[in-house]
Amino acid sequence: MENLKFIQKISSLKELDYQKLIKNDDNPFIQYSFLDSLENSESVSIKNGWQPNHLISFNKTLKGFMPLYIKNNSQGEFVFDHSWSYALSRAGREYYPKLLTAVPFTPCETKKFLQKEFSLDFIDKTKSFMDDKDIETWHILFPDKDLGNKLKENDFIERYGYKFIWQNKNYSCFDDYLNVFKSRQRKNIKSERKKIKDLGITFEIKDLDNITKEDWEIFYDFYKSTYHQRMQMPYLNKKFFEGVHKNKSILKPVIFFAVHKNKKIAGSLCFKSKKTLYGRHWGSSYNIDSLHFECCYYQGIEYCIKNKIDTFDPGVQGEHKIRRGFEPQKSSSYHYIHKEDLRGAILDFCNKEEKEINRYIEACNRYTPFKKEYKIK
Repeated sequence: MENLKFIQKISSLKELDYQKLIKNDDNPFIQYSFLDSLENSESVSIKNGWQPNHLISFNKTLKGFMPLYIKNNSQGEFVFDHSWSYALSRAGREYYPKLLTAVPFTPCETKKFLQKEFSLDFIDKTKSFMDDKDIETWHILFPDKDLGNKLKENDFIERYGYKFIWQNKNYSCFDDYLNVFKSRQRKNIKSERKKIKDLGITFEIKDLDNITKEDWEIFYDFYKSTYHQRMQMPYLNKKFFEGVHKNKSILKPVIFFAVHKNKKIAGSLCFKSKKTLYGRHWGSSYNIDSLHFECCYYQGIEYCIKNKIDTFDPGVQGEHKIRRGFEPQKSSSYHYIHKEDLRGAILDFCNKEEKEINRYIEACNRYTPFKKEYKIK
């Protein structure tokens, strides 16, 4: 019989035992080294509202793992529940702390229950924890579809969002890709790229083969600037990126640097698996028209075409991605609401929100930049 317990840091597990759970899944965000870098750097810690409380199952050896955090805020989640918090507060109850199963600061679909075979043990144990601590809600963000179906069977409410994904249709080069666009948008993309080229801006790609510690120093300055422009502190610190560099062979980072007169002026960070390129962070020293599109989208698309990567997931939301060939898709999160009155209100909210999401995606599809004969698969 397997035992279950909560642990306060992933480093209390042996990396080899953990990696056996994920086998051949090369998604960078569920790798031991990614989660450990978040915690070891204290980018994820009690002081910034992320208290690790992971749930594991074991029988002599590790049999299962579920990332779990006790949250005292809703920052860094990309699924917005502030209105739920306000509603419960007006009712005289506490929304926080809440439970969150997710990869911090990462709105990408990944496995969330790392088990050889699905069991209800993780769900039952976490619900008991909610009883003990008088916690009202538990949120599971961006799980794989198989888990999502099982969560709905166990009283979780599905909430829909949306994102925009680029799909590689076996393009041979970027010009081949441009051929699927209507002439007007094809012209707009060429114009955006020409602006950057005419300024003498070129690009350097740094990945597993050639990325250096100095590259991370430079990129981190760009990354910080994005947050400082919004008068915010960055979620991730320099020590986190040092952890990524140390484990680059597993996490497979890719940085696209914009270069002007032999000086790096902007950078976009991605991670990759065999099938997907994930756009995550970006920053720039200058506000240059169209540089964001080139650095964060067009360079990534070219990289996917060259390396035969199936999809490019640049992050959540952003209608401007549509005109550059990213197609709308639904995303899902799942929410267990402990008490019936709040559950009823949130279920009603999510049902109404789904209708709005459906209408929005339909509108996006009508706004497609592709030729009529181009069929989205």
